[in-house]
Amino acid sequence: MFEVQTYVLDGWSNIWMDTDEDGNASPATFDSFEDAQAALDEFLDDISAEIAAGTREIDSGYSADDFRIVKIN
Repeated sequence: MFEVQTYVLDGWSNIWMDTDEDGNASPATFDSFEDAQAALDEFLDDISAEIAAGTREIDSGYSADDFRIVKIN
Protein backbone atom coordinates (compact mmCIF):
# COMPACT_ATOMS: atom_id res chain seq x y z
CA MET A 1 0.00 0.00 0.00
CA PHE A 2 1.11 3.55 -0.74
CA GLU A 3 -0.01 6.98 0.34
CA VAL A 4 0.53 10.53 -0.85
CA GLN A 5 1.92 12.70 1.90
CA THR A 6 2.05 16.48 2.19
CA TYR A 7 4.52 18.43 4.28
CA VAL A 8 2.72 20.23 7.11
CA LEU A 9 4.04 22.19 10.08
CA ASP A 10 5.05 19.14 12.10
CA GLY A 11 6.34 16.94 9.25
CA TRP A 12 5.03 14.72 6.47
CA SER A 13 1.41 13.56 6.78
CA ASN A 14 -1.26 11.87 4.69
CA ILE A 15 -4.04 14.44 4.60
CA TRP A 16 -5.75 12.95 1.54
CA MET A 17 -9.03 11.37 2.60
CA ASP A 18 -11.49 8.89 1.10
CA THR A 19 -15.13 9.06 2.17
CA ASP A 20 -17.35 5.98 2.13
CA GLU A 21 -21.07 5.89 1.31
CA ASP A 22 -21.91 6.56 4.98
CA GLY A 23 -19.79 9.71 5.07
CA ASN A 24 -16.96 8.17 7.10
CA ALA A 25 -13.53 9.52 6.16
CA SER A 26 -10.31 7.52 6.20
CA PRO A 27 -6.80 8.22 4.89
CA ALA A 28 -6.50 7.60 1.15
CA THR A 29 -4.24 4.71 0.16
CA PHE A 30 -3.29 3.19 -3.18
CA ASP A 31 -2.44 -0.36 -4.21
CA SER A 32 0.67 0.65 -6.13
CA PHE A 33 3.16 3.48 -6.45
CA GLU A 34 1.87 4.01 -9.99
CA ASP A 35 -1.72 4.44 -8.76
CA ALA A 36 -0.59 6.98 -6.16
CA GLN A 37 1.48 8.84 -8.75
CA ALA A 38 -1.45 8.91 -11.19
CA ALA A 39 -3.74 10.38 -8.49
CA LEU A 40 -1.13 12.99 -7.59
CA ASP A 41 -0.57 13.88 -11.24
CA GLU A 42 -4.32 14.27 -11.77
CA PHE A 43 -4.59 16.47 -8.66
CA LEU A 44 -1.73 18.71 -9.82
CA ASP A 45 -3.19 18.88 -13.35
CA ASP A 46 -6.53 19.99 -11.87
CA ILE A 47 -4.77 22.73 -9.89
CA SER A 48 -2.93 23.90 -13.03
CA ALA A 49 -6.20 23.96 -14.98
CA GLU A 50 -7.87 26.05 -12.27
CA ILE A 51 -4.97 28.53 -12.36
CA ALA A 52 -5.15 28.69 -16.17
CA ALA A 53 -8.93 29.24 -16.03
CA GLY A 54 -8.51 32.04 -13.50
CA THR A 55 -10.48 30.30 -10.76
CA ARG A 56 -7.41 29.86 -8.54
CA GLU A 57 -4.64 32.33 -7.80
CA ILE A 58 -1.14 31.34 -8.89
CA ASP A 59 0.19 31.65 -5.36
CA SER A 60 -2.41 29.17 -4.08
CA GLY A 61 -1.23 26.45 -6.43
CA TYR A 62 0.75 23.43 -5.43
CA SER A 63 4.13 22.15 -6.45
CA ALA A 64 5.03 18.50 -6.88
CA ASP A 65 7.78 19.22 -4.32
CA ASP A 66 5.04 19.67 -1.70
CA PHE A 67 4.21 15.95 -1.90
CA ARG A 68 5.85 12.56 -1.62
CA ILE A 69 4.65 9.00 -2.13
CA VAL A 70 5.62 6.46 0.51
CA LYS A 71 5.08 2.76 1.00
CA ILE A 72 3.09 1.87 4.10
CA ASN A 73 2.24 -1.50 5.67
